Amino acid sequence: MERWIKTWAAVAIGLGAIGSCRTLHAQPASAGAAQGGGIWKAAVPPKPMKGEFDSLDPLGVSAGARIKADCSLNWIDPDDGKLYCFSSGTSLEYFLDKPQFNLERARAAWRKMIAGRI
Repeated sequence: MERWIKTWAAVAIGLGAIGSCRTLHAQPASAGAAQGGGIWKAAVPPKPMKGEFDSLDPLGVSAGARIKADCSLNWIDPDDGKLYCFSSGTSLEYFLDKPQFNLERARAAWRKMIAGRI
């Protein structure tokens, strides 16, 4: 609940900042910015990312489902440096409430999946 309140407080602050702008000046996009990635060059990796569990969502894996994720939403385990990809922000937020617990569940289910039991 506390995280939800903080998130909505941040949204409200952001909307207040947008509403307080008196004028917005649109700048034409240059052709060079589009080719070079523009503002997205830091957000889009130069090559596709590969996460654990064949880039499947760890919460889906723990439930026995194969939910493909494109790694645009991801988490790197600070203990072992492995990358985990998520299919939605909700999945990521839920996972981060108890990451080690969720990882253990996903690893156990993954072992069953690759053994062909799921």
